[in-house]
Amino acid sequence: MSRAPQAFSAELQRLIELLAKVPGLGPRSARRAALGLIKRKESLMLPLGEAIAAAASRVRKCSVCGNLDTSDLCSICADPSRDRRTICVVEEVSDVWALERARVYGGLYHVLGGVLSAIDGVGPDDLFIAPLLDRVRAGAAEVILATNATVDGQATAHYVGDRLEGTGVKITRLAYGVPVGGELDYLDEGTLKAALQSRRPI
Repeated sequence: MSRAPQAFSAELQRLIELLAKVPGLGPRSARRAALGLIKRKESLMLPLGEAIAAAASRVRKCSVCGNLDTSDLCSICADPSRDRRTICVVEEVSDVWALERARVYGGLYHVLGGVLSAIDGVGPDDLFIAPLLDRVRAGAAEVILATNATVDGQATAHYVGDRLEGTGVKITRLAYGVPVGGELDYLDEGTLKAALQSRRPI
């Protein structure tokens, strides 16, 4: 029985396979992305390769908060204008980026690097929790627990909150509920429950 013809060269096949591993890209999207890169080799593919190489060699995790930057102390931790008494605890670096885009928060961050998950085998020692306790003892006034409103996110927030008990720091949690412009009829039960529990006087 004859073998099926090879559709891609080894180099192109490797490019597609690697692109398919990027979050949000599947095999079909990876093939389209690879073709787009090849068609725009000079203007996109080569600059992208250089940017990836530069990021791989220079970007590192901030030893204080876990954010990503090109220096050991990230630009947020090094910024003297930030409120150094407030620490917002998030799951991932992408959460820092989201809050920074909103321009509604002026304190510091602490990136846990994930959430507690018995199914995935992620325990407290696998997260960036111990350094947070050191930072709080060094003089934080408030810790905002901004983990996601998932089961694992909520469990992680409760665990971190328990670990912070006795430090004297004010512990707050992001409110969850009806989004701006949202209609009650289209919201799920969990969102409605959170909205009711987070209600406040007007």
